[in-house]
Amino acid sequence: MEYIRAFLVGGLICAAVQLLLDRTKLMPGRIMVSLVVTGAVLGFLGIYEPFAQWAGAGATVPLTGFGNTLWKGIARAMGEDGILGIFKGGFTASAVGISGALVFGYLGSLVFKPKMKG
Repeated sequence: MEYIRAFLVGGLICAAVQLLLDRTKLMPGRIMVSLVVTGAVLGFLGIYEPFAQWAGAGATVPLTGFGNTLWKGIARAMGEDGILGIFKGGFTASAVGISGALVFGYLGSLVFKPKMKG
C-alpha cells in the first residue's frame, strides 16, 4: 500500500505541474521555483513533514521535497550557528542530492551520445 500511496501522490504532483504547463503561460523554470518555494513554506508551517511521512517517496522525490529539505537544513543550521545558518544550512542539507545528480548526469553523458536536433 505504501508504494501505491507514493505513486498516487507523486503522480498528482506531476499532474498538477503538467496542468500548469498546459493551461498557463508560466515558464517551466518559474513552475519549478514555485514547487521548491511551496515545499519550503509548507515545511516552515510544519505541514510538509507529516505529509511526507504519510506519502513517502511520492512527496520527498519531487521538487517540493527538495524545498522541504532546504528548509530543514536552514532551520537546523540556524539553531547551531545563528543567523549564518541561513546561508549555509541549505547547502549542507542538500549537498549529497545535488552531488549525486551531477555525478550520475555526467556518467549518463559518457554512456549515451546525444545528438543535436537539426
